[in-house]
Amino acid sequence: MLTTHPFDDDHLKEECGVFGIFGHPEAAAHVALGLHALQHRGQEAAGIVAYDGTHFHNHRGLGHVEDNFGSENVIRKLKGSMSVGHVRYSTTGETLLRNVQPLFAEMEFGGLALGHNGNLTNAAALRRQLVRRGCLFQSTTDTEVIIHLIAISLYSTVEDRLIDALRQVEGAYSLVALTRDSVIGVRDPLGIRPLVLGKMEKSWILASETCALDIIGAEFVRDVEPGEIVVLSADGIRSLKPFVKKPSRFCIFEYIYFARPDSVVEGTSVYEARKRIGSELARESRVEADVVVPVPDSGVPAAIGFAAVAKIPFELGIIRNHYVGRTFIQPTDSVRHTGVKMKHNANRAMLAGKRVILVDDSIVRGTTSRKIVEMVRQAGATEVHMRISSPPTTYSCYFGIDTPEREKLLAARYDLEGMAKLIGVDSLAFISIDGLYRAVGAAPGRNADQPQFCDACFTGDYPVIPTDFTVPSGDPKQLSLLNEEQT
Repeated sequence: MLTTHPFDDDHLKEECGVFGIFGHPEAAAHVALGLHALQHRGQEAAGIVAYDGTHFHNHRGLGHVEDNFGSENVIRKLKGSMSVGHVRYSTTGETLLRNVQPLFAEMEFGGLALGHNGNLTNAAALRRQLVRRGCLFQSTTDTEVIIHLIAISLYSTVEDRLIDALRQVEGAYSLVALTRDSVIGVRDPLGIRPLVLGKMEKSWILASETCALDIIGAEFVRDVEPGEIVVLSADGIRSLKPFVKKPSRFCIFEYIYFARPDSVVEGTSVYEARKRIGSELARESRVEADVVVPVPDSGVPAAIGFAAVAKIPFELGIIRNHYVGRTFIQPTDSVRHTGVKMKHNANRAMLAGKRVILVDDSIVRGTTSRKIVEMVRQAGATEVHMRISSPPTTYSCYFGIDTPEREKLLAARYDLEGMAKLIGVDSLAFISIDGLYRAVGAAPGRNADQPQFCDACFTGDYPVIPTDFTVPSGDPKQLSLLNEEQT
C-alpha cells in the first residue's frame, strides 16, 4: 500500500499548500506549477478546480502533483481563466479521495471550491451541531465544516456568507476559494498559517509561499494580512478586514522547517533566518569539534550558520539520496531497521577519526536521530555532538501540523541528559526560545506576555485553547527555565 515514508517520522509533518489564480487563459496549468513548488507542504494528495465561465472542472487524486497533473490531457480538461489548487498532508481526516481538496459544492449562489491550509480546533463540535441540523457530510476533513456553514448562512453574498462561517470557527486557516466570478483568499485573524499575494501581468495570484510565485514568473506583492479577505475579480482586487484585529501569532516552525528555504515569509528570507538560527545555536552551545555536519536537507542552512560562528569546517558528512520519495511501497519489517540508509548515507572520508557536530532542525520521537548517530559512529567518528535548531518539542500542535501525542514526544518524556543517552550522543543542545526569537528578528527575545509567534509546540502557550482537544498540563515557565539551563 502507499504510505507516508516511515523514515520521516522523526520530523513534524507538513501542513498543506494552497494556490489560486484569477485572470489567466491557462489558469490550471499555472496552478499545477504553483502546487509543484509547494509539494514540500503536502505530499499525500493534490487537486485543482477551474471555472470557464459556464462550468466548473476538477481533478483530484492521491499522490504527488506530477502524478496527477503531469499529463497534458488532464490540464487541457481544466478549462478556464480562474482556478484554485491544493496539496495535502492530512492533519484531520483519512487519506482518502473524498478528503482530497479543493472540496467542491453547489450552493444557492452557484458552485464553490475551497482549499484549506491549517486546522480548525472546534471542527468536531461544529460538525455535531451541523449534523443535528441535517447537514450531510461527504468527507471527514474539517474543511467541509466551513462549506456547510457557508451553505446554511442567511446572508446573500458569497463574501458575507464566508465571513459569517469564519466567525464561527476557531484555529488556523489560510483559504483559497473559487466562485463563478472570483478567487478569494483568507487568512485567520492570528495569521498562524502563511498566505501571499502576487501578480503576473494582468493576473492575480494567491499562494502559501513566495517560491510558488517564482516558478511561474510572478511578482510578489505582499503578505495577506492576518484576518484579511482578498477578493480577486474582474473589478480588480478588493480587501476586506471584517474580524477583530488581534496580535499576530505566525507559526515559528515555518522558519525552522516547513517553508522552502528560497521563500520569503513575513518579510524574512527563510534561508537567512535558518543561518541566523544556526549562528545563535553556536553562540549558546559551543563544543570542541573538528567538523560541522548537517542532517540533510533541512539542517543545511543552520549548519552553515553554526560553522561560521564556531569557526569549525562545514562538511557534507551525510549524503542524502534524493530518489527516495515520501510515498513508496512499504518495506517488510525485516528490512525496516536499515531504512534510514535509503535516505542517508555516511560520507566516511569526512567523518572517520573526527569529532563531529551534527546539526538538525528538530527531534520529535528520536528514532531517526538515533539511527543517524549510529551511522556516523560506524563511519569512524570519535565523538558525536548533536545541535538542534529548534527548542525541545514538548507539546502537540493543534493548528495544522501533524504531531504525535505528547507521550510520544521525546522531549516531553526525558530531560536533556536522558535524551542524549537515548540517541547515543556525547552531548546534546537545543537553541533556546529567546535565541530562536532573536534569530527570526524578534530582539531581544520572546515577550512572554505577548509572543510574536505561535510557539506552542515548545512552550505550551496556545494562542487559542482548542475546543476539540484536551490540552496537556504543563507550566510553560518550567520549560523556559529548562531551555535556559540547557544553554
